[in-house]
Amino acid sequence: MSGKQREYRGRIRSTQSLKKIFRAMELIAASRIGKARQRLGEAAPYTRAIQRAISSVTYHSNTDHPLTSERDDTNRVAVLVITADRGMAGAYSANVLREAERLRERLESEGKEVAQYAAGRRAVSYYKFRHRDLVATWDDGSDSPTFDRAIEIADTLHAAFLADADKGGVSEIHVVYTRFNSMVKQEPWVLRMLPIEVVEGVAETTDEVPPLYDFEPGAEEVLDALFPRYLRARIFTCLLQAAASELANRQRAMNTAVTNAEDIIRQYTRLANSARQSEITQEISEIVSGADALAAGS
Repeated sequence: MSGKQREYRGRIRSTQSLKKIFRAMELIAASRIGKARQRLGEAAPYTRAIQRAISSVTYHSNTDHPLTSERDDTNRVAVLVITADRGMAGAYSANVLREAERLRERLESEGKEVAQYAAGRRAVSYYKFRHRDLVATWDDGSDSPTFDRAIEIADTLHAAFLADADKGGVSEIHVVYTRFNSMVKQEPWVLRMLPIEVVEGVAETTDEVPPLYDFEPGAEEVLDALFPRYLRARIFTCLLQAAASELANRQRAMNTAVTNAEDIIRQYTRLANSARQSEITQEISEIVSGADALAAGS
């Protein structure tokens, strides 16, 4: 019985150590989620303003701009998947990758070729394990993205969209990420970022028709200037949404892990106490049996 008791006590100690780690990760995620939500809120007005400007230009001009026109010279489609760098966040990354696989199946069923981009170590390792070609990858800092990283990603996708078909150009850009709705609700989301559909652009920014502007020097020049900023702002917003979602999922997962660890500790404590009681009972029985034997012999 002493061996069983030692085994239970050892499991209790190891579970207590894990519980401390889980609690620390929960507190770290809880401390960071506030800042992540604040950054998301601060970036939202600029993103909405530039979406409204893009909608106004495209709605009120007849300019045939490359970034608002469907390409028919290539069937390549860029798909950017945004996941976490680390685990311990429940099914956060798995849900995004599952949504990305559904998008890939749909695009391939339409006869399109997917050019895969990945942000986050989980996405990179997922596609490398399956021997999928990756055009470009970005990792590190998934829970605290910087605008410089958004610029790097946006400019890479922008260049691919403008490139010639024989140089790897793509006809569409899709982003798969997790949209942050609240602390209790985050959902995988697919966003077709380019080319922009004028009607969708109006619907995304306002319920009213965008105001009429005069463009100087011209609508095409304005679009040339706005589109890089538009793409960077939207990519940055996607990264911030994903970061807030990752932290919310990690906080929730670690809270559940702490609760489960406490349940395991209680279970093994009962087993250890039961083993100790059985050992004491056996020792008492042996002592009584020995005393009875001595009394009978005398």
